[in-house]
Amino acid sequence: MGRRQMALSEPAGGGRTAEAGRSEVERPAELDVSLERRIGKRSAGPIEKYLDLHTVGELLNHFPRRYLNRGELTPIAQLPFDEEVTLIARVLSSNTRQMRARKGSITEVVVTDDSARQGMLTISFFNGWAAKSELLPGRRALFSGKVNRYRNALSLTNPNYLLLDEEEGDADEEAQALRPIPVYPVSGKLTSWKVAQVTASLVELVDLAQLPDPLPGEVMARDRLLPIADAYRLIHAPAVPADWQRARDRFRYQEALVLQAALARRRAQAALEEATARRAVPDGVLAAFDARLPFTLTAGQRDVGDTLAEELARNHPMNRLLQGEVGSGKTIVALRAMLQVIDAGGQAALLAPTEVLAAQHYQSIRRTLGPLAEGGMLGGAENGTRVVLLTGSMTAAARKQAMLDAASGEAGIVIGTHALLSDNVQFFDLGLIVVDEQHRFGVEQRDALRAKARKPPHLLVMTATPIPRTVAMTVFGDLETSTLSELPAGRAPISTHVVGLAEHPAWADRLWQRAREEIDAGHQVYVVCPKIGADDAGMSDDDGAAPAEDAAELASVTAMLEQLQQEPSLAGVRIAPLHGKLDPAEKSATMAAFAAGELDLLVSTTVIEVGVDVPNATLMVIADADRFGISQLHQLRGRVGRGGLPGMCLLVTNLEAGHPSRVRLDAVQSTTDGFVLSQEDLKLRREGDILGASQSGGRSALRFLRVVEHEDLISRARRDAQAIVETDPELLEHPALARAIDLYLNPEKEAFLERG
Repeated sequence: MGRRQMALSEPAGGGRTAEAGRSEVERPAELDVSLERRIGKRSAGPIEKYLDLHTVGELLNHFPRRYLNRGELTPIAQLPFDEEVTLIARVLSSNTRQMRARKGSITEVVVTDDSARQGMLTISFFNGWAAKSELLPGRRALFSGKVNRYRNALSLTNPNYLLLDEEEGDADEEAQALRPIPVYPVSGKLTSWKVAQVTASLVELVDLAQLPDPLPGEVMARDRLLPIADAYRLIHAPAVPADWQRARDRFRYQEALVLQAALARRRAQAALEEATARRAVPDGVLAAFDARLPFTLTAGQRDVGDTLAEELARNHPMNRLLQGEVGSGKTIVALRAMLQVIDAGGQAALLAPTEVLAAQHYQSIRRTLGPLAEGGMLGGAENGTRVVLLTGSMTAAARKQAMLDAASGEAGIVIGTHALLSDNVQFFDLGLIVVDEQHRFGVEQRDALRAKARKPPHLLVMTATPIPRTVAMTVFGDLETSTLSELPAGRAPISTHVVGLAEHPAWADRLWQRAREEIDAGHQVYVVCPKIGADDAGMSDDDGAAPAEDAAELASVTAMLEQLQQEPSLAGVRIAPLHGKLDPAEKSATMAAFAAGELDLLVSTTVIEVGVDVPNATLMVIADADRFGISQLHQLRGRVGRGGLPGMCLLVTNLEAGHPSRVRLDAVQSTTDGFVLSQEDLKLRREGDILGASQSGGRSALRFLRVVEHEDLISRARRDAQAIVETDPELLEHPALARAIDLYLNPEKEAFLERG
């Protein structure tokens, strides 16, 4: 991980005052000492070059990713293709022959895992004189290299290897056999065992007992956690498997506590910020809006609304996450909060991720408010406000007028995309920021908008992607969370079916006959494709989808449009495309025509995933649905069944039954409960897409924590962190913990934490 490695400890120091804490941070300490100074240039050079690790602390915090047991051979059948691996295998045979096409010899060593299925792997060495003499039948060795294919079988070419039989070490053979082999993340020409050797020697050189411990003594005693010195020693040089397991448990809890303490400190700091209280008034625009609502708010909407009203009335910023299913009524709740702020003399900004969604919000809010959205205009309500839209594609004149309305205070609600963040956009008195689909924005965007307020504004973050409790605690831990789980009256159920064309080819024609039936009944249809055109790269696996190695064969909007225009069962149907590469004006016109019923069928990409509200749409066909992730499929199908009419979503796939990627489709078919699906999604994808910059499952911003598996531990760490921060907000009594937080919040982790 290098300088990106989470720092789980900190330079030596102590003290119980701010001055003492600062002096200890500034004092050169053991973990800040350069590797070259401790282990010499010869050992430090490769570590610095290939791993970007330069200090004692960085190498100590470069933990093994797994451990091999010397007595167990690695199952060859489980080796991943095209990845770097480290494995233990036994030599079955060795053969050396002269190459025909060029000078020199090739030594082919066949190794086995001694399994019942006789898992075998061919390892090739070009001019491998040492391999020829050392890798003899019966020898056991540690191999490290990249798995490739040769003659339709897995193989390794010129891997590094280490003979285990002749390895110098413990004279006690039984102890030697039990000692786990740490496997480190490596790159370049550096081998895992070289990192292990250097790290083991470093552990012996460093006075680990002098390192201050971020964990409070009472917590360590309660949970029987290892001291930090023992934990570093045992995670890098375990004598038995139980050693590294105990060390891992200690660092896992430390990771949870450092993260939760950072979030608790953020909450405490936010509570000290001074905001303008936006108290409700009895006869303002909010009261007028409530009086003209044509429906009754759900109990959940009322409860969340009361919470927001109370927090807006305080003189420190509200920081709240509002999550709820598609169609649960989050926008009405947010609108009522905006109107309370307007009644108190402030303005509200609604930040949307796309122009389509911003325009949808603008039209929906104006329609919902009616005359209340036309304050100061002919026919507008006397106590109304004004709603304006600000996007990058607006004409210069319209943009200038919208900016003038925002700066003068004429506009109480300003809805926009990233255009709201530009330097020349100003507000008269920005009191509330509402961020829709928060996962599409980074901290820079949110902070750029916050900076436009006179005092820290109130913040409401909305997401229609259900978030498991552990993720809410870990990612959005500096926000209070409200959930809308009850759907408003009039929302019809959505039935979902997997259409497997591999086992039922005839269903391909039936799809469009079914679409025609909906259209003949006066309804409308979405057809969603994973890419725009033949030249488009296609769906990435950003949402947990399968890799798009055959992306050229995926359904595209352009090809689907052409096909459907020639489909006999759709003769006379009004069809149009919608995707992100269309001119913004054309996109808006297409959506408006579809919403007005002037189009029957929309062939679209995922641009309709959020915010698009067409009550008359009852059927959605998702082509190559296996290329989308669970949460995205759930979001997409939420676009139908919004007008009291039953909705149907057909998940079309060409994959055969039993294919691993069909698991996602079966999960979406089985339930419409977004929270159940979000938990299943997390199990399939792991935390990479939710917690870190990487959007696919392999990488996670968390080193030891797994939010699916460690809910109890995260909850315990959250309670401990809250108790620490409540009694010591500046962490003056916990300087080691404060330092660990500072080291944790490097730029990459800062972005991870700030997603809330």
